[in-house]
Amino acid sequence: MTTTATSPPRFTGRQRLILLVLLGAGFMLSADFSILNVALPEVGEGVGLEPPALPWIASAYALPAAGFTLLFGRLADLFGRRLLFLTGIVLLAVASLLGGFATTPEMLLSARALQGLSTALSVPASLSLLTTTFHEGAMRDRILGLNGALLSGGFTVGALLGGSLVSLLSWRTAFFINVPVAVLILVLTPLLISESKVPERVEPDLPGAITVTGGLLAVVYAVIERNIPAAVVGIVLLAAFWLIELRAAAPLVPLRILRRPTVMWGNYAGLVVFTMETAMIFLMTLYLQHILEFNPLATGLIFGVPGLAAVLAGPTAGRLIGRHGYRKVLPIGLTVQGLATVPLIFVGSDRIGLALLIPALFVGFFGHVTAIVAYTVTATSGLPNEEQGLATGLTTMTQNIAITIGIPILSAIAATQDAEPAGIRLALIVNVVVTFVSVVLIRIGLRPRAEENIGAPAVPATHEV
Repeated sequence: MTTTATSPPRFTGRQRLILLVLLGAGFMLSADFSILNVALPEVGEGVGLEPPALPWIASAYALPAAGFTLLFGRLADLFGRRLLFLTGIVLLAVASLLGGFATTPEMLLSARALQGLSTALSVPASLSLLTTTFHEGAMRDRILGLNGALLSGGFTVGALLGGSLVSLLSWRTAFFINVPVAVLILVLTPLLISESKVPERVEPDLPGAITVTGGLLAVVYAVIERNIPAAVVGIVLLAAFWLIELRAAAPLVPLRILRRPTVMWGNYAGLVVFTMETAMIFLMTLYLQHILEFNPLATGLIFGVPGLAAVLAGPTAGRLIGRHGYRKVLPIGLTVQGLATVPLIFVGSDRIGLALLIPALFVGFFGHVTAIVAYTVTATSGLPNEEQGLATGLTTMTQNIAITIGIPILSAIAATQDAEPAGIRLALIVNVVVTFVSVVLIRIGLRPRAEENIGAPAVPATHEV
């Protein structure tokens, strides 16, 4: 009996080093988003930032990360994925030094904005380097599983490191820790990874780039600040972008890609996965620090323990997708994420609630990471290598927008209640309802269509295209 079909894919020594560089960079960048979130008061006090402005420590990072990702993902296809990846890592090192030495609010927020811009440069480029280096199938599924585990683990470790570094050393070390890692990546990348781009250079779609970037920035800003004029500007710019792409000779985003069910529903799933989970973590942070009165270090530890589920979920998700296909695994992972949120609605105001909270977080993180891997596989499957930068730019953009808007939206829902526990409970109920409705929509949207199989070559059921 042959075991070829069931044996896990094996990596060469060079491939392992490539994975170490690219996955390590993604882990570091995901940790950067959350590393200061559990220590905002200490950071604000260190640079003289007033309490009402503290949310901008996260927002200054998230705005450029969400607004520029799609543009940079496409530019990586056209001008070189390795080039944009290395540019982003250089920018990260500079931004981290600026943040570590910050003495004023302006310096700190500028550093966070540059970190967000470095994420927009580096993440889609690194992910497209992965998807073009490792061909679609079991090996790529396994790698995207590892990427999903490290992505979620980065957010968790970022929260844990944030609390630990602030309590034991200083919030400035949360910036400085990036610099030696960035230098190591800059040394290894040219030795291991060759340049990758579209063979023939295409003139960039400048009007499309301006309108989509401006539109995304305006919409995300509108959600963060609840600003209606900004929302109107954003919608107008995105509508203009759509019209420009219909007529452009070489569109920034070919609309035929957006019409693909895998791209459309995969990215919708990613939006729900990250919006709901990020908001849940924020709400539980409020619960732990305001209601149970835990300090930042204890809060980070409470999230860090169930965060170990990410270590198991990423590789497991890759194997499950290889065996059952993304059409089944994606809605199941999102369902588990939603089901694990249900018990959190009922936690009380005494610390006995931790007996319910920690197991629910563990199960929820497992479903969350499984859904991350599945949506990434879904949204990048069946596309040629020359469009992988665009595909990964879309998935990264979806992730960054979701992380940015989830907290303001569910915080606004929670604020409709007079008492904080009641507000948290209401927001979690909305979280669960949105998740379960989305599971139904995604299952319907990803159902195989007859036209997908007409004239298509037969492929194993485990490698869906």
